[in-house]
Amino acid sequence: MSTVLLVLAVVVGAAYVYRHIVVKGQRCTSTAKLHGKTVIVTGSNTGIGKVTAIDLARRGARVILACRSKQRGEAALHEVRRESGSNQVVFMPLDLGSLKSVRSFAETFLKSEARLDVLVNNAGIYLQGRTEDGLGMMFGVNHIGHFLLTSLLLDRLKQCEPSRVVNVSSVAHNFGKIDFDCLNTHKALGLGTSFMEVLQVYSDSKLCNVLFTHELAKRLQGTKVTCFSLHPGAINSELARNTSSVLQLLLKPLTAFFFKNTVQGAQTSLHCAVQEGIEPLSGRYFSNCTVREVYDKAKDDAAAKKLWELSERLCGLA
Repeated sequence: MSTVLLVLAVVVGAAYVYRHIVVKGQRCTSTAKLHGKTVIVTGSNTGIGKVTAIDLARRGARVILACRSKQRGEAALHEVRRESGSNQVVFMPLDLGSLKSVRSFAETFLKSEARLDVLVNNAGIYLQGRTEDGLGMMFGVNHIGHFLLTSLLLDRLKQCEPSRVVNVSSVAHNFGKIDFDCLNTHKALGLGTSFMEVLQVYSDSKLCNVLFTHELAKRLQGTKVTCFSLHPGAINSELARNTSSVLQLLLKPLTAFFFKNTVQGAQTSLHCAVQEGIEPLSGRYFSNCTVREVYDKAKDDAAAKKLWELSERLCGLA
């Protein structure tokens, strides 16, 4: 009996340590104020995007909530204003799965807003399918939409430098690969629909985020615009809302205990957006508010350049 109690005590103790050290993680320690600055946060109607927007608004920034759903975006607008105590928060519709919507958003933003100091490409989707432009859904939303948005807003970021681009990726990028033959033939990272195949495509899209950041930093050399990619941690959020209800039910107790909440999950995004002194690390990948090394495939110059050129063609920029 005493052995059983000892084992139980060890398990409980290990779980406690994991939850309060590993899960909780580091916090953004910057006290930077952002009065007079303008920030865009995509996918800011929910999850870590909404928490990021609230924090940046509290710092004094003018925050643009760029969200697909008008109803959810306007609900988030009221919540962000209430939680931050700021009325310098604006909702603007943006559907990253529509190149037309991305262009319309950028045109409206550039006409109505004089500044852009930080662009947080936060939105992400875990769902197979096709965008209205015929792209694979996760490739189109998680990468191409943000690629086009960033490209269209880059001149404004340069005008307001020092400025930043923050790309929310995932540790899943470690398992990703870029199948350029599939991209050229099907405009998708993969076509499978099984659980493992969909997970693979999601991982591939997150690798796109890291490679995009790597190439963007090279192209921004000589400017004071910096860019960073990051893993926010395993988050208890709505990312899996498009998976089966059975899977969501099974995962619920695990995610509640072992995953970060949205406040904890937003910390690395905030670190990359506001932390002073990280400019020399432009192009690098962060996790737990700390710069991390990545596998060679995530900093492959040739692959990053090839992905950039393909993305330009698919966006009609080339």
